[in-house]
Amino acid sequence: MSTTQSERLRELLEPLVSSQGLDLEEIAVDTVGRKRVLRVVVDSDTGADLDLIADVSRALSAKLDETDAMGSAEYTLEVGTPGAERALTEHRHYVRATGRLVRFQLAGGGDLVARILAADEDGLDLEVPGVKGRKATARRLAFDDIAGARVQVEFNRKDDASEKNNKKEEEA
Repeated sequence: MSTTQSERLRELLEPLVSSQGLDLEEIAVDTVGRKRVLRVVVDSDTGADLDLIADVSRALSAKLDETDAMGSAEYTLEVGTPGAERALTEHRHYVRATGRLVRFQLAGGGDLVARILAADEDGLDLEVPGVKGRKATARRLAFDDIAGARVQVEFNRKDDASEKNNKKEEEA
């Protein structure tokens, strides 16, 4: 039997989240001042739009209201997605980050910034950006060699800019 409140909440809420086609990524109960906040983080391979998040939030709220999982004290329910610079901790996170730029903390020390090209059970195929005009290089990184990883936000990705320019030329 589950012992912690987070584990009990996960057992209660995960079937509802899964029924909406989402993965339950994280549950946290925090105290902010005198208020309690239940934060539920959900995601899927295709992402989650605001309408789906609202549907999940209503379903979770109804389920929590019919049980005493949160006790009798008031709390606020927050349902959201992991965010732009999410930490990658599960295999599915790496698969979902294919095509994205990621900062890796290497188990042997040091950092590596590279784009994930593909993910399999053993590791990742990466493209390491070139420095000072040099071409990008390919690299294989085993999951055992990764101490941590976080998606990086890109504002001016060269691929995106060239795609936009190509579309403008086609329309002209």
